[in-house]
Amino acid sequence: MNGISVSSVRRRGTKANARKHRSVFLPGEDSPDMGAMKRISTLFSSFRGKISKDRTSKEPESPGSTELSPVEEKAKEQRYASGQFFFEYLVVVRPKKTKDGIYEPQINYQFPKKDGMVRFQKEEEEKTLKALTLFCFPEGVNWAPLTEYPSETFSFVLTDVDGTRKNGYCRRLLPDGKGARLPEAYCIISNVACFGLFSKIFDEVEQRRKISMAMIYPFMQSLREAAFPAPGNTVNIKSFIPDRGTEIISLTRPTDSWLEHVDFRTLFRCLSDDEVLEVFASTVLERRIIFIAEELGTLSQVIHAVAVLLYPFIWQHTLISIVPEILIDVVMAPTPYLLGVQKRLAHLVTDQTDLLIVDLSEGRKETFIKCIGDEDTILPHKLKDEIKQALSAKNDKSSLEELNRVVPEAFLPFFIKTVGHFAKHITRKGQDKRGEFQQLNFCKAIESKSTRKFVKKFVQTQMFDLFIQEMEQRPASQDGKGIFERKIAEYHKKMREKAKKQ
Repeated sequence: MNGISVSSVRRRGTKANARKHRSVFLPGEDSPDMGAMKRISTLFSSFRGKISKDRTSKEPESPGSTELSPVEEKAKEQRYASGQFFFEYLVVVRPKKTKDGIYEPQINYQFPKKDGMVRFQKEEEEKTLKALTLFCFPEGVNWAPLTEYPSETFSFVLTDVDGTRKNGYCRRLLPDGKGARLPEAYCIISNVACFGLFSKIFDEVEQRRKISMAMIYPFMQSLREAAFPAPGNTVNIKSFIPDRGTEIISLTRPTDSWLEHVDFRTLFRCLSDDEVLEVFASTVLERRIIFIAEELGTLSQVIHAVAVLLYPFIWQHTLISIVPEILIDVVMAPTPYLLGVQKRLAHLVTDQTDLLIVDLSEGRKETFIKCIGDEDTILPHKLKDEIKQALSAKNDKSSLEELNRVVPEAFLPFFIKTVGHFAKHITRKGQDKRGEFQQLNFCKAIESKSTRKFVKKFVQTQMFDLFIQEMEQRPASQDGKGIFERKIAEYHKKMREKAKKQ
C-alpha cells in the first residue's frame, strides 16, 4: 500500500482526461488488483499533514511466533480461478494514553511485518498505517476506558496514488477482563472485496482473542497462505484451538461476486422502499449525499449497498463510508460524494446546501434532513412503480440470500429498460477499430418521453461516460459477452417466455 494518498476529493474532469487516465471494470470481471469494489474510494492526501510526527506507534514484541513459514512454490500458483489471496496484513489498533492525558489510537501490532523495503517504501508504509488508525477509530481521541462495548464490524476502502484500491475490514471489540478497559480494533487490509467472508473471519478472530492474543496469529497465517476462492467455491482452513483440537473452517465465496461486498438488510431496515428510491435517484445523477448514523457498521453497510444498486455502473467519485473527524471538512467539497458521518458530528454537516442528508438513526424525526426537492421526480414514474412492485417480494424477515435475489431483480431491469440498448448504438469501422457511441441516436431511440428525459441527464454522468468508454475500447470479439449484456439477454428471454404463457 505504498503511496496511498489521503487526498482531496476526486474531481470530475473532462471526458478527455477521463479517457486518458481511467478505465472501467464491471463488478465480477477481471481487473488488476481492484476487485469488485472499484466503485468505492477513500481519497485522502492532505490529511497526512494533519497527523503529527509524534504519533509514531511502537511495535511491541509479538506473543509467540509471527513470521510466516516458507510457502512452497506450488502454494504461490493461482490455485483458484480468482488467483488472489485473502489479505495483505492484519493490524491491531488500540487507544493509548498520551502524556497529555488523552487516548490516541495507535497500532499495537502488525502481521506479517514487511521486510526488504527501501527507505521511501518504509516511510510510505508508516504513513499508511497511521492513516488506518483514523478509520479504525474515526472518533479520534474521544476515548476512555469502558466496562461495556458491543463488538461491531465495518469496512472502508483506500485508494493508492496509482488508482489501485485496498479494502479495509475492521472489527472493534472490548477485550475480556474485569473493570473498565479500552476497546481494540482488528483491521484486515486486502485486495479483495467480500464483506460477508471477512465478517466470518472476524468471528473466528474474536473467538481466539477470548482465549489468548497468541491464538490469532497461527489462524491468520493459515489464512494468508490460502488462495482466495473463485466465486461459488470454498476454501478450508485448518486451525488449532486448545481443548477443541484442530478444526476445519470453511469459507465459501458467493456465486455472484458483485454482490459479495453488500448486505441489503441494513439498508432496508433503516429506510423504507420509497426512501431508498429517492436515495437511488440522487445517486444515479451523481449528487452529494451524506448519511448519518450512530453505528459505524450501519454507515458502511448502507453506503456499500447504495453503491451496488448502481450495477452495472460504478460510482466514480469520492466515497468515504466513515469520515474520520479530522477529515470532516470533506463535506464542503463541491463535487459528488457519498459520505458516512457519525451522529455526534451531524451538527458539522447540516449547514451544507444543494445536497441530500439522510438520517439513518433510530427514533429520528425525519429521514431527509436536507434535500434538493426534486428527488421524488427524477426517476420515470412508471419505472419507479415497477421497482416498488418488485421490492414488495421481500419482507422484514427476508434473509440475506433472499434480498440478494429480490433487490437486483428490482433495480437491474431499470437500467436494462433505460439504457440496455446501448450496444446497438456503438458502431465500428472495422473489427480491429475502436467503437464509437452514437449518443444522439441512442437517446432518440427511446420511445417514452419521461424515460428519454431521464436518460438525457444520465448520459451526462461520469459513471455512464466511463462505462461507454469501456464498451468502445474492448475488442469487437467481446461484444455481447459482458455481464450486463448477458443480463439484458436473460431479461428479454424471460419476458418473451412470460408473454407466451399469457
